[in-house]
Amino acid sequence: QVQLVESGGGLVQSGGSLRLSCSASGDTDASYTLAWFRQAPEKAREFVAGISRSGAITWYADSVKDRFTISKGSAKNTVNLQMDSLKPEDTALYYCNYVNRPRETIASGSWGQGTQVTVSA
Repeated sequence: QVQLVESGGGLVQSGGSLRLSCSASGDTDASYTLAWFRQAPEKAREFVAGISRSGAITWYADSVKDRFTISKGSAKNTVNLQMDSLKPEDTALYYCNYVNRPRETIASGSWGQGTQVTVSA
């Protein structure tokens, strides 16, 4: 069983930035494909950004493209999400999870607790 822990969320003003981190522990593989998802109140959970095992391929939801950047962390089994030019509509609970292959937008693992991002107007 793999445990996913998200961190880095907080309260920020519109136009500000935050950097989220995801750490996987437990029965992890040396190679992995991770992605970020988010869920706003009264809305369905949606895909945000993904990264291939090598880090060479990244893919994003249209709503965050050119504002968010996903990258592999320096530590093993970690992934970051740099969020710039944040908007109130980015307010949501952010989760990381596994996907089966590059460019996939459907999570395949169990959900963690997530980290809250709140953007004030």
